[in-house]
Amino acid sequence: MIRLAFLRHGITAWNREGRIQGRTDIPLDPEGRDRLARLTLPAEWRDATLHASPLSRAIETARILGNDRPVHTDPRLIEMDWGAWEGQRGHDLRADPASGYRDLDHWGWDFRPPGGESPADVRDRLRGWLKDHQSPLPPGEREIPTPHLIVTHIGVIRVALALAWGWDFRGPPPVPVKRDRLYAMTLAADGTLHPAGPREGQRLS
Repeated sequence: MIRLAFLRHGITAWNREGRIQGRTDIPLDPEGRDRLARLTLPAEWRDATLHASPLSRAIETARILGNDRPVHTDPRLIEMDWGAWEGQRGHDLRADPASGYRDLDHWGWDFRPPGGESPADVRDRLRGWLKDHQSPLPPGEREIPTPHLIVTHIGVIRVALALAWGWDFRGPPPVPVKRDRLYAMTLAADGTLHPAGPREGQRLS
């Protein structure tokens, strides 16, 4: 069993404009960088192995909070592909009956934006990443592996929380994803995720 925590990247200009970013590589904006520079990881996560999505907003967030320690990137941690909806605003899509827009709590695992990914697609690649990071220690070993901190995107974090809390993307999410909070979990030997912290997440200070 290993400990890991998911953290959403800092704020970008598109976040402030309410635009769907998906895989579009939008960097942190100056205010986002300044805010991160004033924050500190909880003590038990300051020496964690750092992982990030390959998008610049996630890498830079990890580097700022990790005091420029090495960051391991992996394409399986990239944001969900929102296809034709990337760059658009959710409220505009919702107002256009031709867009096919659907609120998240009516998606299910298999709904996908036009030309994009479904939560099930994200789940499958995240499970691949988790499998690669399962503890190699045999049962009964007492060594505690170094925890892993994953800086990624709201779509990936929602899928991780869905796996940990048993949500199927129908009805309200069990855990709203907020900024500047760590969502801690344990990864069991069988590859399953389990909550390991407060439901509301652990605040950065």
